[in-house]
Amino acid sequence: MELWLDCRESKQFVDHYNFDRYLSYEPITGTETLICQNKSIQLNQEIIGSIVEVTGSNSQQDAKKMVGIVDWIVLEFENWSMIPIENLIAASQNTPTKIAAKIRHASEAQGAGFALETGVDAIIVENDKSIIEAALITKFQRTENKEKIELEDNNPDKKLEIVPHRIISIEDGGVGERYCIDLTTLLQDGEGLLIGSSASSLVIVHGETLESDYVPPRPFRVNAGPPHSYVLMANGATKYLSELESNDSVLICDVLGNTRVAQIGRLKIEKRPFLHIYWHNIFDKPSSMFLQQAETVRLIKSDGGLISITSLKQGDTILGWNDIGSRHIGQKIHSQVVER
Repeated sequence: MELWLDCRESKQFVDHYNFDRYLSYEPITGTETLICQNKSIQLNQEIIGSIVEVTGSNSQQDAKKMVGIVDWIVLEFENWSMIPIENLIAASQNTPTKIAAKIRHASEAQGAGFALETGVDAIIVENDKSIIEAALITKFQRTENKEKIELEDNNPDKKLEIVPHRIISIEDGGVGERYCIDLTTLLQDGEGLLIGSSASSLVIVHGETLESDYVPPRPFRVNAGPPHSYVLMANGATKYLSELESNDSVLICDVLGNTRVAQIGRLKIEKRPFLHIYWHNIFDKPSSMFLQQAETVRLIKSDGGLISITSLKQGDTILGWNDIGSRHIGQKIHSQVVER
């Protein structure tokens, strides 16, 4: 993490703090000065970033639109707010864009430096000793905690590691809104979508590809469960079922972990009874999901065979995928989140 000094209002400063960069309207001799012109930031006469004054959701969206386009997004606040910082950190992860935030009080340094346990890439301060020293302490702590979780690259072309999950209990799940995801492509036997109540432990819910004595197959459909459940998207992010829209891209997965991308054609939402199933994942941590209590809703057993949700029992093993790290608005982050 870098520490920048804002010299736009005053060039009077003591240089013994060893700032990484300086913000100014004109070059400061002997320093790496980022020149501010209107709302742009220039280095060596090249625009490398933009300054966004965050006042609400619209300005936050303006900042998000720049992610992946500029090297730096500088966030300034009239009224300090952590939520936009967290959202921009999440949006910029795995992109070339870095986030800098200006703080006006010493108490804001830790929040900016450790937002989502990742923190901004630079803290900007004015020439105030208490604020500078609080930012320096945060920078030192960030350097000490440099070990980072190596997150998987959720490239859709990459094969996922599919592993067994042991069922520990099955309970009545009451009645709620059930979402069916109807795709614009046909599913094959052994394929489905990765779904669950926790983004770190998802199981393959099989497509409705099989014949039944009571209803015809719907090989384009996955009976996915209630609105709070997560589904793995084509870009490696997750979404709540309630957030899905027509033409969203989801990731189809088979028993071997092979993946392909499909578009959502329609969502079908109806009141239905649920079963609540619990399992232990490969980290021996419990997780769960709700699925409609219906014979046509099937999971995949560890031997590759299919089993209806209504036939599932304690001790059975079903196939799924476990993620490392956490999620914020569907994006992978370097943070720890407990879901239960």
